[in-house]
Amino acid sequence: MYIKRVDGPRAVTLKDGSILSLADLPPADTRRWVASRKAIVIRAVESGLLTRKAALERYDLSEEEFDFWQNAVTDHGIDALKVTALQKYRHS
Repeated sequence: MYIKRVDGPRAVTLKDGSILSLADLPPADTRRWVASRKAIVIRAVESGLLTRKAALERYDLSEEEFDFWQNAVTDHGIDALKVTALQKYRHS
């Protein structure tokens, strides 16, 4: 069995003590983005599991979209990533 070489860590320990690994990330071809998947990508970048650039490339995200997700989580928590809550948390 061969282990694929990757740049950076394979897993990180989050502030709450849980472990986030590359296997926990959504598939690279994800097209349906639910709040939990968005949150995992944000956590992976913030914890150093993925670089921002790697996340943008892997998931074909624009910088604006990623910034929106990150700001929503920072300002209002994970619930702000839900499409149904978009109007509620949108900045005016």
